Amino acid sequence: MDPNDLTKEIQQIRSLMERSSKFISISGLSSVLIGTYALIGAGIAYVLVYGFDSEFSYRDHYITDNGLLLKLFLVALLVLIVSLATGIIMAKRKAKKLKQPIWNATSKSLLYAVSIPLITGGILAMIFISKEYYILIASTLLVFYGLALCAGSVFTFPEIRWLGIFEIILGLLALQFPGYGLWFWVAGFGFLHIIYGIIVHNKYGS
Repeated sequence: MDPNDLTKEIQQIRSLMERSSKFISISGLSSVLIGTYALIGAGIAYVLVYGFDSEFSYRDHYITDNGLLLKLFLVALLVLIVSLATGIIMAKRKAKKLKQPIWNATSKSLLYAVSIPLITGGILAMIFISKEYYILIASTLLVFYGLALCAGSVFTFPEIRWLGIFEIILGLLALQFPGYGLWFWVAGFGFLHIIYGIIVHNKYGS
């Protein structure tokens, strides 16, 4: 057998094995859009809390107005819904292109792996909100989101593990410097997502 033909066969076998063990329908472009949504949401939240004329500086002011808290919750919920919808729609489109079912054993394992840290972090954040521990919200969500990404990286692109590690680091820094919590949030959910999306898109063409 020609060495070139053997190499091609090995690459095809490897590709088939990867498709069966990895969920590769995650779109890099969807990550860029999700990061953009996060930046827009953070901008709206900043204006709601501090107004248009405030300076970009260390903040030790936290929410005490229930009406403001509701508005911020609605902004966060809207960003979450739009992000999920974007991710699902673009994942379906990519799965169709790759002729891969979006709902299979691998995607189920991925969902299970990320759901435990995400649900735990969400519940913990709600408890902190009920106790008015607003100082801990940004760091909690970043850390548990990072843990979820690290857990799910086993079933998809390896780059997600690095995204998760950086999210955890930002979350710990947000806990150390709580007055800059919003900026760490912007960096983690906004810019890191955009950078990750660009890398995945350029590397995997997704």
